[in-house]
Amino acid sequence: MAEMLTRKTMTERTSTGMSDVLAGRRRGPRSVLLFAGPAVIASIAYMDPGNYATNIQAGAGYGYALLWVVLMANLVAMLFQALSARLGIVTGRNLAEMCREQFPGPVVLVMWAISEIAAMATDLAEFLGGAIGLALLFNMPLMSGMIVTAIVTYAILLVEGRGFRPMELIVGSLVAVIGLCYVIELFIAPINWGEAARSALLPQLPDATALTIAVGIIGATVMPHAIYLHSGLTQNRVQIQNEGERHRLVRFSNIEVVLALAVAGMINMAMVMMAASAFHAGHSDVAEIETAYHTLTPLLGGAAAAAFLISLIASGVSSSVVGTMAGQMIMQGFIRLRIPLLMRRLVTMAPAFVVVGMGVNATDALVMSQVVLSIALPVPMIALIIFTSRADIMGPFVNGPVVRTLAIGGAAIVLSLNLVLLAQTLGIPLPGNFFG
Repeated sequence: MAEMLTRKTMTERTSTGMSDVLAGRRRGPRSVLLFAGPAVIASIAYMDPGNYATNIQAGAGYGYALLWVVLMANLVAMLFQALSARLGIVTGRNLAEMCREQFPGPVVLVMWAISEIAAMATDLAEFLGGAIGLALLFNMPLMSGMIVTAIVTYAILLVEGRGFRPMELIVGSLVAVIGLCYVIELFIAPINWGEAARSALLPQLPDATALTIAVGIIGATVMPHAIYLHSGLTQNRVQIQNEGERHRLVRFSNIEVVLALAVAGMINMAMVMMAASAFHAGHSDVAEIETAYHTLTPLLGGAAAAAFLISLIASGVSSSVVGTMAGQMIMQGFIRLRIPLLMRRLVTMAPAFVVVGMGVNATDALVMSQVVLSIALPVPMIALIIFTSRADIMGPFVNGPVVRTLAIGGAAIVLSLNLVLLAQTLGIPLPGNFFG
Protein backbone atom coordinates (compact mmCIF):
# COMPACT_ATOMS: atom_id res chain seq x y z
CA MET A 1 0.00 0.00 0.00
CA ALA A 2 2.85 2.38 0.82
CA GLU A 3 4.43 1.76 -2.60
CA MET A 4 1.11 2.48 -4.33
CA LEU A 5 0.75 5.76 -2.46
CA THR A 6 4.31 6.71 -3.39
CA ARG A 7 3.63 6.08 -7.07
CA LYS A 8 0.37 8.05 -6.97
CA THR A 9 2.18 10.89 -5.25
CA MET A 10 4.79 10.81 -8.00
CA THR A 11 2.10 11.37 -10.63
CA GLU A 12 0.42 14.07 -8.55
CA ARG A 13 3.71 15.87 -8.01
CA THR A 14 4.35 15.81 -11.75
CA SER A 15 0.91 17.25 -12.53
CA THR A 16 1.31 19.96 -9.89
CA GLY A 17 4.77 20.81 -11.16
CA MET A 18 3.53 21.12 -14.74
CA SER A 19 0.72 23.42 -13.60
CA ASP A 20 3.25 25.61 -11.79
CA VAL A 21 5.46 25.83 -14.87
CA LEU A 22 2.54 26.69 -17.17
CA ALA A 23 1.37 29.38 -14.74
CA GLY A 24 4.87 30.88 -14.49
CA ARG A 25 5.35 29.96 -10.83
CA ARG A 26 8.23 27.59 -11.55
CA ARG A 27 11.17 28.02 -13.89
CA GLY A 28 14.52 26.47 -14.75
CA PRO A 29 15.88 23.77 -17.07
CA ARG A 30 14.73 20.92 -14.83
CA SER A 31 11.13 22.06 -15.05
CA VAL A 32 11.10 21.09 -18.73
CA LEU A 33 11.64 17.45 -17.74
CA LEU A 34 8.20 17.41 -16.11
CA PHE A 35 6.67 17.52 -19.60
CA ALA A 36 8.72 14.58 -20.87
CA GLY A 37 6.69 11.40 -21.09
CA PRO A 38 4.03 11.14 -23.79
CA ALA A 39 6.45 11.38 -26.73
CA VAL A 40 8.89 9.06 -24.95
CA ILE A 41 6.18 6.42 -24.64
CA ALA A 42 5.07 6.96 -28.26
CA SER A 43 8.70 6.81 -29.45
CA ILE A 44 9.08 3.20 -28.35
CA ALA A 45 6.78 2.29 -31.23
CA TYR A 46 9.55 3.54 -33.53
CA MET A 47 12.13 1.19 -31.99
CA ASP A 48 10.09 -2.00 -31.83
CA PRO A 49 11.31 -5.43 -33.06
CA GLY A 50 9.68 -4.81 -36.43
CA ASN A 51 12.31 -2.12 -36.92
CA TYR A 52 15.03 -4.64 -36.10
CA ALA A 53 13.77 -7.05 -38.76
CA THR A 54 13.38 -4.47 -41.54
CA ASN A 55 16.56 -2.57 -40.63
CA ILE A 56 18.66 -5.74 -40.61
CA GLN A 57 17.33 -6.68 -44.03
CA ALA A 58 17.93 -3.16 -45.32
CA GLY A 59 21.51 -2.95 -44.05
CA ALA A 60 22.53 -6.49 -44.94
CA GLY A 61 20.98 -6.50 -48.40
CA TYR A 62 21.60 -2.90 -49.51
CA GLY A 63 24.29 -1.49 -47.23
CA TYR A 64 23.63 2.14 -46.43
CA ALA A 65 21.40 2.69 -49.50
CA LEU A 66 18.07 2.76 -47.64
CA LEU A 67 19.10 5.10 -44.83
CA TRP A 68 17.19 7.89 -46.57
CA VAL A 69 13.97 5.91 -46.07
CA VAL A 70 14.63 5.75 -42.31
CA LEU A 71 15.33 9.49 -42.19
CA MET A 72 12.27 10.39 -44.26
CA ALA A 73 9.99 8.13 -42.23
CA ASN A 74 11.29 9.64 -39.00
CA LEU A 75 10.62 13.19 -40.18
CA VAL A 76 7.07 12.22 -41.19
CA ALA A 77 6.66 10.56 -37.79
CA MET A 78 7.75 13.73 -35.97
CA LEU A 79 5.12 15.76 -37.79
CA PHE A 80 2.25 13.36 -37.19
CA GLN A 81 3.12 12.67 -33.54
CA ALA A 82 3.25 16.42 -32.91
CA LEU A 83 -0.18 16.82 -34.53
CA SER A 84 -1.58 13.92 -32.51
CA ALA A 85 -0.27 15.39 -29.25
CA ARG A 86 -1.71 18.78 -30.17
CA LEU A 87 -5.13 17.27 -30.89
CA GLY A 88 -5.25 15.74 -27.40
CA ILE A 89 -4.09 18.94 -25.71
CA VAL A 90 -6.47 21.25 -27.57
CA THR A 91 -9.65 19.12 -27.65
CA GLY A 92 -9.26 16.99 -24.52
CA ARG A 93 -10.16 13.96 -26.64
CA ASN A 94 -8.01 11.35 -28.34
CA LEU A 95 -8.02 10.61 -32.07
CA ALA A 96 -10.27 7.54 -31.81
CA GLU A 97 -12.84 9.52 -29.81
CA MET A 98 -12.76 12.31 -32.37
CA CYS A 99 -13.35 9.81 -35.17
CA ARG A 100 -16.36 8.40 -33.32
CA GLU A 101 -17.81 11.89 -32.80
CA GLN A 102 -17.16 13.30 -36.28
CA PHE A 103 -17.64 10.41 -38.74
CA PRO A 104 -20.75 8.35 -39.64
CA GLY A 105 -21.29 5.09 -37.76
CA PRO A 106 -20.40 2.69 -40.62
CA VAL A 107 -17.18 4.63 -41.31
CA VAL A 108 -16.28 4.46 -37.61
CA LEU A 109 -16.77 0.68 -37.55
CA VAL A 110 -14.56 0.21 -40.64
CA MET A 111 -11.88 2.47 -39.14
CA TRP A 112 -12.05 0.56 -35.87
CA ALA A 113 -11.72 -2.81 -37.65
CA ILE A 114 -8.69 -1.62 -39.65
CA SER A 115 -7.13 -0.11 -36.52
CA GLU A 116 -7.66 -3.32 -34.55
CA ILE A 117 -5.97 -5.35 -37.30
CA ALA A 118 -3.07 -2.89 -37.21
CA ALA A 119 -2.88 -3.18 -33.41
CA MET A 120 -2.72 -6.98 -33.63
CA ALA A 121 -0.04 -6.80 -36.34
CA THR A 122 1.86 -4.42 -34.09
CA ASP A 123 1.69 -6.74 -31.13
CA LEU A 124 2.75 -9.69 -33.27
CA ALA A 125 6.01 -7.92 -34.10
CA GLU A 126 6.62 -6.61 -30.60
CA PHE A 127 5.78 -9.77 -28.75
CA LEU A 128 7.75 -12.03 -31.08
CA GLY A 129 10.78 -9.75 -30.92
CA GLY A 130 11.02 -9.87 -27.15
CA ALA A 131 10.54 -13.63 -27.17
CA ILE A 132 13.24 -14.14 -29.81
CA GLY A 133 15.69 -12.05 -27.78
CA LEU A 134 15.03 -13.98 -24.58
CA ALA A 135 15.21 -17.33 -26.36
CA LEU A 136 18.59 -16.50 -27.91
CA LEU A 137 20.14 -14.81 -24.86
CA PHE A 138 19.18 -17.54 -22.40
CA ASN A 139 19.20 -20.46 -24.87
CA MET A 140 15.56 -21.39 -24.26
CA PRO A 141 12.83 -22.53 -26.66
CA LEU A 142 11.00 -19.74 -28.45
CA MET A 143 7.70 -20.76 -26.86
CA SER A 144 9.26 -20.39 -23.41
CA GLY A 145 10.56 -16.96 -24.37
CA MET A 146 7.03 -16.00 -25.39
CA ILE A 147 5.61 -17.09 -22.04
CA VAL A 148 8.25 -15.10 -20.12
CA THR A 149 7.61 -12.05 -22.33
CA ALA A 150 3.87 -12.36 -21.66
CA ILE A 151 4.38 -12.42 -17.88
CA VAL A 152 6.81 -9.49 -17.87
CA THR A 153 4.67 -7.28 -20.11
CA TYR A 154 1.54 -7.96 -18.09
CA ALA A 155 3.38 -7.10 -14.85
CA ILE A 156 4.51 -3.78 -16.33
CA LEU A 157 1.00 -3.04 -17.61
CA LEU A 158 -0.33 -3.31 -14.05
CA VAL A 159 1.79 -0.26 -13.18
CA GLU A 160 -0.43 1.87 -15.42
CA GLY A 161 -3.09 1.80 -12.72
CA ARG A 162 -0.78 3.72 -10.39
CA GLY A 163 -0.67 6.85 -12.50
CA PHE A 164 1.00 7.98 -15.70
CA ARG A 165 4.42 8.91 -14.29
CA PRO A 166 5.66 5.44 -13.23
CA MET A 167 4.84 4.06 -16.68
CA GLU A 168 6.64 6.97 -18.35
CA LEU A 169 9.74 6.33 -16.22
CA ILE A 170 9.73 2.58 -16.92
CA VAL A 171 9.40 3.05 -20.68
CA GLY A 172 11.96 5.87 -20.62
CA SER A 173 14.44 3.59 -18.85
CA LEU A 174 13.96 0.88 -21.48
CA VAL A 175 14.49 3.47 -24.24
CA ALA A 176 17.76 4.42 -22.52
CA VAL A 177 18.82 0.75 -22.51
CA ILE A 178 18.14 0.43 -26.25
CA GLY A 179 20.03 3.65 -26.98
CA LEU A 180 23.03 2.64 -24.87
CA CYS A 181 23.23 -0.74 -26.59
CA TYR A 182 23.40 0.91 -30.01
CA VAL A 183 26.01 3.43 -28.88
CA ILE A 184 28.09 0.38 -27.97
CA GLU A 185 27.35 -1.22 -31.36
CA LEU A 186 28.51 1.90 -33.25
CA PHE A 187 31.78 1.94 -31.35
CA ILE A 188 32.38 -1.73 -32.18
CA ALA A 189 31.23 -1.82 -35.83
CA PRO A 190 33.48 -0.16 -38.48
CA ILE A 191 31.02 2.39 -39.92
CA ASN A 192 31.69 4.18 -43.22
CA TRP A 193 30.37 7.53 -42.03
CA GLY A 194 30.83 9.31 -45.37
CA GLU A 195 28.81 6.76 -47.31
CA ALA A 196 26.18 6.67 -44.56
CA ALA A 197 25.76 10.46 -44.76
CA ARG A 198 25.42 10.39 -48.55
CA SER A 199 22.89 7.56 -48.49
CA ALA A 200 20.80 9.34 -45.86
CA LEU A 201 20.39 12.34 -48.19
CA LEU A 202 20.22 10.72 -51.67
CA PRO A 203 17.02 8.68 -52.33
CA GLN A 204 17.46 5.42 -54.23
CA LEU A 205 15.59 2.12 -54.61
CA PRO A 206 17.93 -0.41 -56.23
CA ASP A 207 15.26 -3.02 -57.04
CA ALA A 208 11.75 -4.30 -56.28
CA THR A 209 12.84 -6.08 -53.09
CA ALA A 210 14.23 -2.79 -51.83
CA LEU A 211 10.75 -1.31 -52.28
CA THR A 212 9.20 -4.03 -50.12
CA ILE A 213 11.77 -3.37 -47.41
CA ALA A 214 11.29 0.41 -47.77
CA VAL A 215 7.54 0.07 -47.22
CA GLY A 216 8.29 -2.23 -44.28
CA ILE A 217 10.60 0.43 -42.82
CA ILE A 218 7.83 3.01 -43.12
CA GLY A 219 5.35 0.60 -41.55
CA ALA A 220 7.80 -0.05 -38.72
CA THR A 221 8.61 3.63 -38.23
CA VAL A 222 5.38 5.59 -38.69
CA MET A 223 3.05 3.52 -36.52
CA PRO A 224 -0.78 3.72 -36.63
CA HIS A 225 -1.22 2.84 -32.97
CA ALA A 226 1.34 5.46 -31.90
CA ILE A 227 -0.64 8.17 -33.70
CA TYR A 228 -3.77 7.13 -31.82
CA LEU A 229 -1.96 6.71 -28.50
CA HIS A 230 -0.13 10.04 -28.38
CA SER A 231 -3.37 12.05 -28.43
CA GLY A 232 -4.64 10.00 -25.50
CA LEU A 233 -1.46 10.44 -23.48
CA THR A 234 -1.73 14.23 -23.70
CA GLN A 235 -5.49 14.76 -23.43
CA ASN A 236 -5.77 14.88 -19.61
CA ARG A 237 -2.18 14.96 -18.37
CA VAL A 238 -2.44 18.42 -16.79
CA GLN A 239 -5.25 20.85 -16.04
CA ILE A 240 -5.06 23.91 -18.33
CA GLN A 241 -6.48 27.20 -16.98
CA ASN A 242 -6.35 29.47 -20.05
CA GLU A 243 -5.25 29.73 -23.68
CA GLY A 244 -1.84 31.06 -22.70
CA GLU A 245 -1.11 27.91 -20.74
CA ARG A 246 -2.38 25.81 -23.64
CA HIS A 247 0.04 27.55 -26.02
CA ARG A 248 2.93 26.89 -23.63
CA LEU A 249 1.92 23.24 -23.24
CA VAL A 250 1.79 22.75 -27.03
CA ARG A 251 5.26 24.31 -27.30
CA PHE A 252 6.67 21.97 -24.64
CA SER A 253 4.99 19.04 -26.41
CA ASN A 254 6.55 19.95 -29.76
CA ILE A 255 10.00 20.13 -28.18
CA GLU A 256 9.54 16.72 -26.56
CA VAL A 257 8.35 15.17 -29.83
CA VAL A 258 11.38 16.44 -31.74
CA LEU A 259 13.85 15.25 -29.08
CA ALA A 260 12.24 11.85 -28.42
CA LEU A 261 11.79 10.96 -32.07
CA ALA A 262 15.26 12.28 -32.96
CA VAL A 263 16.62 9.70 -30.51
CA ALA A 264 14.39 7.02 -32.03
CA GLY A 265 15.51 8.00 -35.53
CA MET A 266 19.19 7.84 -34.61
CA ILE A 267 18.70 4.39 -33.08
CA ASN A 268 16.97 3.19 -36.26
CA MET A 269 19.76 4.56 -38.44
CA ALA A 270 22.29 2.94 -36.11
CA MET A 271 20.55 -0.41 -36.67
CA VAL A 272 20.87 -0.08 -40.44
CA MET A 273 24.50 1.09 -40.21
CA MET A 274 25.44 -1.77 -37.90
CA ALA A 275 23.85 -4.30 -40.27
CA ALA A 276 25.50 -2.64 -43.29
CA SER A 277 28.91 -2.63 -41.64
CA ALA A 278 28.74 -6.16 -40.27
CA PHE A 279 26.81 -8.07 -42.95
CA HIS A 280 26.64 -6.33 -46.34
CA ALA A 281 30.15 -7.07 -47.61
CA GLY A 282 30.26 -10.82 -46.96
CA HIS A 283 26.91 -11.79 -45.47
CA SER A 284 24.34 -9.87 -47.48
CA ASP A 285 21.93 -12.81 -47.23
CA VAL A 286 21.44 -12.21 -43.49
CA ALA A 287 17.72 -11.49 -43.21
CA GLU A 288 16.71 -12.94 -39.85
CA ILE A 289 17.23 -11.74 -36.30
CA GLU A 290 18.50 -15.16 -35.21
CA THR A 291 21.02 -15.31 -38.06
CA ALA A 292 22.14 -11.75 -37.33
CA TYR A 293 22.86 -12.65 -33.71
CA HIS A 294 24.83 -15.81 -34.56
CA THR A 295 26.76 -13.97 -37.29
CA LEU A 296 27.60 -10.99 -35.09
CA THR A 297 29.52 -13.08 -32.56
CA PRO A 298 32.38 -14.17 -34.90
CA LEU A 299 32.34 -10.85 -36.80
CA LEU A 300 32.20 -8.25 -34.03
CA GLY A 301 32.55 -10.29 -30.84
CA GLY A 302 30.34 -11.44 -28.00
CA ALA A 303 29.82 -7.91 -26.62
CA ALA A 304 28.19 -6.73 -29.85
CA ALA A 305 25.96 -9.79 -30.01
CA ALA A 306 24.94 -9.45 -26.35
CA ALA A 307 24.18 -5.73 -26.75
CA PHE A 308 22.06 -6.57 -29.78
CA LEU A 309 19.96 -9.09 -27.84
CA ILE A 310 19.60 -6.93 -24.71
CA SER A 311 18.33 -4.05 -26.83
CA LEU A 312 15.95 -6.42 -28.64
CA ILE A 313 14.49 -7.68 -25.35
CA ALA A 314 14.07 -4.13 -24.01
CA SER A 315 12.44 -3.16 -27.29
CA GLY A 316 10.08 -6.15 -27.38
CA VAL A 317 8.91 -5.82 -23.78
CA SER A 318 8.41 -2.05 -23.79
CA SER A 319 6.77 -1.86 -27.21
CA SER A 320 4.42 -4.72 -26.36
CA VAL A 321 3.33 -2.81 -23.26
CA VAL A 322 2.77 0.35 -25.30
CA GLY A 323 0.93 -1.59 -28.00
CA THR A 324 -1.51 -3.00 -25.47
CA MET A 325 -2.11 0.50 -24.04
CA ALA A 326 -2.85 1.76 -27.56
CA GLY A 327 -5.18 -1.15 -28.29
CA GLN A 328 -7.23 -0.38 -25.20
CA MET A 329 -7.46 3.28 -26.19
CA ILE A 330 -8.48 2.44 -29.77
CA MET A 331 -11.27 0.11 -28.66
CA GLN A 332 -12.54 2.45 -25.97
CA GLY A 333 -12.39 5.47 -28.26
CA PHE A 334 -14.10 3.95 -31.29
CA ILE A 335 -16.79 1.77 -29.72
CA ARG A 336 -16.81 2.79 -26.01
CA LEU A 337 -15.79 -0.72 -24.96
CA ARG A 338 -13.06 -1.40 -22.42
CA ILE A 339 -12.21 -5.04 -21.79
CA PRO A 340 -10.15 -6.33 -18.83
CA LEU A 341 -6.43 -5.85 -19.26
CA LEU A 342 -5.65 -9.57 -19.01
CA MET A 343 -8.19 -10.40 -21.73
CA ARG A 344 -6.75 -7.70 -24.01
CA ARG A 345 -3.26 -9.08 -23.43
CA LEU A 346 -4.39 -12.63 -24.23
CA VAL A 347 -6.23 -11.62 -27.41
CA THR A 348 -3.31 -9.61 -28.81
CA MET A 349 -0.84 -12.39 -27.97
CA ALA A 350 -2.86 -15.04 -29.77
CA PRO A 351 -1.56 -14.34 -33.32
CA ALA A 352 2.05 -14.66 -32.16
CA PHE A 353 1.40 -18.08 -30.61
CA VAL A 354 -0.46 -19.17 -33.77
CA VAL A 355 2.44 -18.05 -35.98
CA VAL A 356 5.00 -19.92 -33.88
CA GLY A 357 2.75 -22.97 -33.53
CA MET A 358 2.38 -23.15 -37.34
CA GLY A 359 6.13 -23.05 -37.78
CA VAL A 360 6.15 -19.73 -39.69
CA ASN A 361 9.56 -18.06 -39.82
CA ALA A 362 9.49 -15.47 -37.01
CA THR A 363 11.48 -12.78 -38.83
CA ASP A 364 9.38 -13.15 -41.99
CA ALA A 365 6.29 -12.68 -39.81
CA LEU A 366 7.85 -9.53 -38.33
CA VAL A 367 8.55 -8.00 -41.75
CA MET A 368 5.10 -8.82 -43.14
CA SER A 369 3.46 -7.37 -40.05
CA GLN A 370 5.20 -4.09 -40.82
CA VAL A 371 3.82 -4.12 -44.38
CA VAL A 372 0.33 -4.63 -42.90
CA LEU A 373 0.93 -1.63 -40.64
CA SER A 374 2.00 0.52 -43.56
CA ILE A 375 -1.21 -0.38 -45.45
CA ALA A 376 -3.31 0.54 -42.37
CA LEU A 377 -1.37 3.74 -41.66
CA PRO A 378 -3.30 6.13 -43.96
CA VAL A 379 -6.46 5.71 -41.83
CA PRO A 380 -5.22 7.61 -38.74
CA MET A 381 -3.00 9.89 -40.85
CA ILE A 382 -5.87 11.16 -42.99
CA ALA A 383 -8.20 11.50 -40.00
CA LEU A 384 -5.57 13.46 -38.09
CA ILE A 385 -5.01 15.84 -41.03
CA ILE A 386 -8.76 16.44 -41.32
CA PHE A 387 -9.28 17.22 -37.63
CA THR A 388 -6.18 19.37 -37.08
CA SER A 389 -7.00 21.39 -40.22
CA ARG A 390 -10.49 22.33 -39.00
CA ALA A 391 -10.73 25.68 -37.22
CA ASP A 392 -14.01 24.69 -35.52
CA ILE A 393 -12.13 21.87 -33.75
CA MET A 394 -8.67 23.35 -33.21
CA GLY A 395 -9.43 27.09 -32.94
CA PRO A 396 -6.19 29.11 -32.94
CA PHE A 397 -4.19 25.84 -33.04
CA VAL A 398 -5.46 24.87 -36.49
CA ASN A 399 -2.81 23.79 -39.01
CA GLY A 400 -1.32 26.62 -41.01
CA PRO A 401 -0.74 26.32 -44.77
CA VAL A 402 2.85 25.07 -44.37
CA VAL A 403 2.03 22.38 -41.79
CA ARG A 404 -1.05 21.30 -43.75
CA THR A 405 0.99 20.99 -46.94
CA LEU A 406 3.72 19.00 -45.21
CA ALA A 407 1.18 16.68 -43.59
CA ILE A 408 -0.61 16.05 -46.89
CA GLY A 409 2.74 15.49 -48.59
CA GLY A 410 3.81 12.97 -45.93
CA ALA A 411 0.54 11.07 -46.25
CA ALA A 412 0.84 11.15 -50.05
CA ILE A 413 4.33 9.60 -49.89
CA VAL A 414 3.07 6.75 -47.72
CA LEU A 415 0.02 6.19 -49.94
CA SER A 416 2.13 6.24 -53.10
CA LEU A 417 4.59 3.67 -51.76
CA ASN A 418 1.69 1.49 -50.66
CA LEU A 419 0.12 1.64 -54.14
CA VAL A 420 3.42 0.73 -55.79
CA LEU A 421 3.83 -2.20 -53.39
CA LEU A 422 0.28 -3.34 -54.14
CA ALA A 423 0.96 -3.17 -57.89
CA GLN A 424 4.15 -5.15 -57.40
CA THR A 425 2.33 -7.77 -55.30
CA LEU A 426 -0.41 -8.16 -57.94
CA GLY A 427 2.13 -8.35 -60.76
CA ILE A 428 1.03 -5.08 -62.37
CA PRO A 429 3.95 -3.65 -64.42
CA LEU A 430 5.27 -0.32 -63.18
CA PRO A 431 5.64 2.53 -65.71
CA GLY A 432 9.13 3.66 -66.61
CA ASN A 433 12.39 2.59 -65.06
CA PHE A 434 11.20 2.84 -61.46
CA PHE A 435 14.08 0.88 -60.06
CA GLY A 436 16.87 2.61 -61.89
